[in-house]
Amino acid sequence: MTHPAFIQGVRILFTTYAEKTHFLGMVPLAWALKTAGHDVRVASQPELTDVITNTGLTAVPVGRDHTLHQFLKRTEELDGGDEERFDFTENDPAKLTWEYLSSGYSQVVPWWFRLVNDPMIRDLIAFCRSWRPDLVVWEPVTYAGPIAAAACGAVHARMMWSVDLFTRTRSHFLRVRPPGGRDLLAEWIGAKAGRFGEELTTGHFTIDNVPSSLRQDPAYGLDRGLDYLPMRYVPYNGVSVVPQWLRASPEKPRVALTLGVSSTERLDGYAISVQEQLDALADLDIDLVATVSEAERAGLARVPDNTRLVTFVPLNALAPTCSAIINHGGNGSYCTTLLHGVPQLIVPFFFDGKLRAQYLQDQGAGLTLSCAEATGAGIRERLVRLLDELSFQENATRLREEMLALPTPNDLVPEIERRVAELR
Repeated sequence: MTHPAFIQGVRILFTTYAEKTHFLGMVPLAWALKTAGHDVRVASQPELTDVITNTGLTAVPVGRDHTLHQFLKRTEELDGGDEERFDFTENDPAKLTWEYLSSGYSQVVPWWFRLVNDPMIRDLIAFCRSWRPDLVVWEPVTYAGPIAAAACGAVHARMMWSVDLFTRTRSHFLRVRPPGGRDLLAEWIGAKAGRFGEELTTGHFTIDNVPSSLRQDPAYGLDRGLDYLPMRYVPYNGVSVVPQWLRASPEKPRVALTLGVSSTERLDGYAISVQEQLDALADLDIDLVATVSEAERAGLARVPDNTRLVTFVPLNALAPTCSAIINHGGNGSYCTTLLHGVPQLIVPFFFDGKLRAQYLQDQGAGLTLSCAEATGAGIRERLVRLLDELSFQENATRLREEMLALPTPNDLVPEIERRVAELR
């Protein structure tokens, strides 16, 4: 029921820098708020405009496109990809020193946060001052969102697509920061917003789809008294078609191999050899469905008889037919597989994938191995375990039930309305 102090049809702005996978996770909540009677728009850089409008939502192009992925590719060309980069997943107290964390901010603030936000901040502020949204919902790297919300007096909320390593890193940084220690994040946000408060890094509240049993990190932000709203993950794959072959039940155990759209659309390809994985699984009595880009597919020397290659298939339609799924630990693949109660073998490529994989393995619902360990033999051995040992399926089913117990986006609307009514 709508909060009595919350007027129907208020203005809600979702915002993200131009990153397709981050935006797609926001779509179900945006539509839930829209169908509840609110005026919903999505602001992003021009590159994402067609992706937004294809969801049926109203796009507001702001600023100019960022150059993050061109920068990352160029950096790898220059240094061979060997430069040690800041690891958000680091949690060893002995390593989390002021020197390490301040050095980390000197990398991620200018070369990630500023690189994607600076091109859109001024235009987003101008739009918010003109349109006057009541609520701004931002993905956790789009600090342009809270900056613009502060400029127009709106309530603002983060919507996570990852383990909240941003809050954890910030908590460690504030804990070890010496008097007078430079805070590049606060300096940058403060300069753009005209002031700085920690709520500009966390939102007034945070919407999160991580089930409680997968929040094993004691520094997940709870030590800072943050307000987390749990929400069930609802898969959204964009414009999708269910192929004819997927409508029939598989005759053999089906295994999906999906290594992430961003790996080929944004980066230079997969972090492990697809050919080696296909060869290693060729003798198994399974129905292997591998989503492989056209470019990667052209480079394959052979395709085993037990393998079906597709460039894309909606994972939300494929996952329920699978006995196991091999993936990279990205939010969409990970959460969709969790939702359908399918055991996972995760080969994490970047950011929080390593933690997601470890949390899942600790829960007995999957296995993991690093890219360095991801030989054909290593993948094969772990996949056979997932298929043969019943406990993996039992634990995956338990996590599915936990996810289904979370409020849906539609269920969450009244709670969001209540918070906005109280905070604005």
